[in-house]
Amino acid sequence: MYRVLVALSLLAPVLAWGQSELLEAPPSSVNALQDRAYRLQNEFTVMVGVLPSDPYTKGLFAQGGYAFHFNDFFGLQARGAYSLPVASSLRQQLERDFVRLPTEFPRVLFFAGGDLIFRPLYGKLSVINKSVVHAELHLLAGGSAFGFTDGITPSLRPAINVGGGGRIFLGRNASLRFDIVNHIVLAAPGSMTGITNVLAISFGLAVNFGGTE
Repeated sequence: MYRVLVALSLLAPVLAWGQSELLEAPPSSVNALQDRAYRLQNEFTVMVGVLPSDPYTKGLFAQGGYAFHFNDFFGLQARGAYSLPVASSLRQQLERDFVRLPTEFPRVLFFAGGDLIFRPLYGKLSVINKSVVHAELHLLAGGSAFGFTDGITPSLRPAINVGGGGRIFLGRNASLRFDIVNHIVLAAPGSMTGITNVLAISFGLAVNFGGTE
């Protein structure tokens, strides 16, 4: 009996310490969210890109745009682009072997429109444990007008566009931005031309003014 009492007296401080640790344990859920280090407001973009979906004529384009961001998640943008058509190898073969005229292949001359921007994801990335970069992903949806030509007759066709992209922040006032957007080009009024999908892939520099850090 004496040994039992001695053992209990020695264990009492340990049990008391363990109980206090359990009472002071941190909550199971930890809030690790932080405010965005960089915020956007007035964004100007200069981008270059490619239209790769047409099997006969590819397009290289330059695009400029402006976006106003209402908050950390939503914004509106307007943009316009001029495209330089480039004949694909398939088109060159058809023109050479089957005497197909260049005017038989419609091509994009320009496109312009506007989009709603939704930016749900923002975070920090560690680069080989040497530096930290801030980046975000966004979604786009809106409408456009496409100018086509077959070399003789121009046409203007409406489009619905959906896509997304992202950016890597270079600082408070600059970021590198990329977009991948699919334009569902509808038939022109009174035309027998069917629906066409025009994919646009672009990359460029975005400059921001008015945002807070």
